[in-house]
Amino acid sequence: MNPQLRSKYEVVIGIECHVQLATKTKLFCSCGNDARDAEPNTLVCEVCMGMPGALPVLNKHAVELALRLGIALNAEYKLPYHMKFDRKNYFYPDSPKGYQITQFDEPVVPNGFIEFPVDGKMTRIGITRAHLEGDAGKLTHPEGANYSLVDLNRAETPLVEIVSEPDMRSAAEAKAYAQELYNIVRYAAVSDANLYYGNMRFDVNVSVRPVGQAEFGTRSETKNLNSFKAIERAVEYEVRRQIVLVEGGDKVKQETRGWNDDKLETYSMRSKEDADEYRYFPEPDLPPIIVTKAMVTAAAAELSLLPADLRKQLATAKLPAAESEVLVADPVAAGIWHQVALENPAEARFALNWLIGDRIKLEETKQQPLAQSQITSLPLALVGSMVREGKLSSSNAKILLEHLWGDDTGANEVAAKLGLIQQSDEGELGKIIDSVLLEQAKIVDDYKSGNERAFGALVGAAMKASKGQGNPQLFTKLLKQKLS
Repeated sequence: MNPQLRSKYEVVIGIECHVQLATKTKLFCSCGNDARDAEPNTLVCEVCMGMPGALPVLNKHAVELALRLGIALNAEYKLPYHMKFDRKNYFYPDSPKGYQITQFDEPVVPNGFIEFPVDGKMTRIGITRAHLEGDAGKLTHPEGANYSLVDLNRAETPLVEIVSEPDMRSAAEAKAYAQELYNIVRYAAVSDANLYYGNMRFDVNVSVRPVGQAEFGTRSETKNLNSFKAIERAVEYEVRRQIVLVEGGDKVKQETRGWNDDKLETYSMRSKEDADEYRYFPEPDLPPIIVTKAMVTAAAAELSLLPADLRKQLATAKLPAAESEVLVADPVAAGIWHQVALENPAEARFALNWLIGDRIKLEETKQQPLAQSQITSLPLALVGSMVREGKLSSSNAKILLEHLWGDDTGANEVAAKLGLIQQSDEGELGKIIDSVLLEQAKIVDDYKSGNERAFGALVGAAMKASKGQGNPQLFTKLLKQKLS
């Protein structure tokens, strides 16, 4: 799109994110909550099938996880806090009750905000609310058939829908916001957060308005995006589409749209309903809940490290922001680095370098995630201190950590067993250098004649004579002393 035309308009973006909570059972019944490998309609009962007279019973753990997420989203609870459930009335083939049990005006998370970097600058996006609700089922459409199949395994799985304020102004901000929510959900351990299986899904609302106009434009809602790249591309497409419509004198329709990842475009699905069309009213089968100080305190106690805390710690350690964000995106690696930085701050840089570098290659080679390895903060810090103290070369440190990946034997013992410990005794290294200088007289003459490369050859010869165990920095120092 012509940049001049694009600059005439401001983009307004809000995102609704559905997070499937990591409970063992569904929100209102005892059916299993993990339908990934289950045959269709095998994790169902009278409640999630919407049978007349079947009464819901609220899953306590779902409320606890939702409160934990609320604290991670910086919600302010004025305690005691009153929350309730409501009925959202609409008909859809995969929702047999004809309504959804959700929360409207008194949700489990009343407000909040998150902060995250975009292009090196911290951005703050408000959270309007986050509410608990039961999911719908799933429709499948067999190829070539003129019918659909309904699978209710997913019906009534516990969701928290996080609704942002319309604070985002670019596709890059929308993508970064979704990534930060993904980080927070995993750090708070409230969901498996598997995008492939739909544990997190994003509905992106986009509108455009002339620069300087206070009133919002008409928005479209692109449903069920499950990758950050798709969010970014869908926003960019909608911005172009809507600007072209407005410039051509047409109106943007308030509608729900889908995303075609092959064609990289959105498509119309149905007109978008307003809240009054859902005829919300309090759910008569579930009593209101009073959220107490004890409940909030217990939820907060389950939180340890969050992305915002880690960024502050990384900044205090004066580590590069770009490398730090790679670590922030990985809660398991971040937890290990956090402990190293707390207990052995001198090894923080070494730990960061390994966790965002060689560790990733090792996971691919071993076909095993870091969480299943034997690497914790203790062996990682110990290897770092061995390098810093000259007992281990950086290359041998990589070898040692590869061995420690599946071996919980102490780092010192494994290093000694493998012959990785560096020789740093100046007297012993001096004897090796004397021997090398005698054997490599021609290279010595070349160096004294001005060939600087010859010095590297002498260091290499000394390392070979020490069977790779000599400290190269000490070899360099002693060689310079002797050759001068």
